[in-house]
Parts: sequence; C-alpha cells; structure tokens
Amino acid sequence: MARYTSWIATPLLLAAIVLVWEAYVRVFEVSPFILPSPVDVWSAVVALLSDPRTYRHIWVTLFETVAGFAIAVVIGITFGGFLGKIRWLERTLNPLIVGLQVMPKVALIPLFIVWFGFGMTSKVVLAAVIAFFPIMTNTILGIKSVERGHRDVMLALNASRWATFRDVELPNALPFILTGMEVGIVLATIGAIVGEYLGGSQGLGYMAVATLNAFDVKAMFGVIMLLTVLGLILYFLVVLLRRYVTPWHESVAGQR
Repeated sequence: MARYTSWIATPLLLAAIVLVWEAYVRVFEVSPFILPSPVDVWSAVVALLSDPRTYRHIWVTLFETVAGFAIAVVIGITFGGFLGKIRWLERTLNPLIVGLQVMPKVALIPLFIVWFGFGMTSKVVLAAVIAFFPIMTNTILGIKSVERGHRDVMLALNASRWATFRDVELPNALPFILTGMEVGIVLATIGAIVGEYLGGSQGLGYMAVATLNAFDVKAMFGVIMLLTVLGLILYFLVVLLRRYVTPWHESVAGQR
C-alpha cells in the first residue's frame, strides 16, 4: 500500500503547489516580470517546444551532460577501484583528492574555456570533473566495505586478485557505485548548464541567459522547467539502471 501512496500523494502535492502559486500571483497581483503565473509559464513552455531551435539547444545540453557523465563513470570507477584495492596509494593521494574535491569547480570554467574553447568540449570536461568525485569515492567505499570473511574465503580458495575483484569486490561495490552515479548525473547536468551560463553560445543554459538579457521572465521560467524535466529524466534513468543491475540489494528489494 505504501508503494502506491507516493503515486497519489506526489501528484496531489504538485497540484497543491501550483494552485497556491496561481492563487498567490492573482490575489497579490504580482507582476509577471517578478513571478509569472503557472498558466503563463505553461504557455511559455508550449511556445518554446513549438520552436525547432529549442530542440537543438536541448540536444546540446543533453550531449554535454551524458558525455561528461560517461567519462566520469569510466574514470571514476577505474580510479576508485585501484585506490580501493591499493590502500597505501589511497592514503598517499587522499589529501590531494580532498583538496580537489572541495575546490569550487565553477572557478575552473575560465581555465577550461582557455584550454578547450567556447564549444561543447569545455562543458563536457566540466560536467565530467564535477560528476567524477562522488562516483570515485563511492567506488572506494564499496571496495573497502567487503566483509573480511568473504575475502578470507577467496583467499582459502587460492583465488587470484582479479577473481576476488570480479566475484566479490565488484558485486559488493555496485550498490555504492550506482549511488555515486545517481549523485553524479545530477552534478553532471549542473556542470553542463553552468558552463553554458558562463561561456556558451548554445544549450539550455545559454537560452536561460538569453531570456534573462531580453527580460523575458516567462520564457526564462519555461527554460527552467525544461531543464528540470531533462534532469529528472536522466536521474530516473540511472535509478532504473540501479534497479536492473542490483535487484538483490535491500535498497531495491525493500521497495517492492
């Protein structure tokens, strides 16, 4: 019963938010230049989707996000796998990793633009850098969290390091890796959009800046709605991947 409650409660909650929003704008006669009504925003979304140029911008943002995320997944899992197995290397690099992790990535955008130009490459790199750290740290955590008894069994069976990694460590780390990927896809989306904000000529982030410069607040809200829907679709695709890859894990099985 609890499983189906969210299917009812979430739409009702969204409907309530929209109704309160609409009522607030009408009752207090809020200027559309400050906060347009949901009806105006919906009209802006329909107008944007009727313009073929919008799909080109959506495609650019989608490509930058997915490409950056894919790079982060490959490098993050590989790097995290090595550091999870080689403890002395992890301890040696840990201060450097923490320093890079807390560094404001937005400050790197000017450098990426200098190195990779104003095109999509700089946004892909930024998305990959931002999404890399949660994937890598979760991979390390997953590798290190294997129970000692399981390692002892593989040791007793005289299994090679590769066999131990393939049969024990990787399956154990998968739920952690996928949790990092869920965070990573959100950060990759943010990275691509921020890159377009600050140094792009195409993409939904660029569209948001263009509508702001034109004082078209309704269209800006419409672009934000498109960005939100795009981010939600990518996030739920990763969630579906988690359910498909790790159906045995309590975080997935417990939801049934």
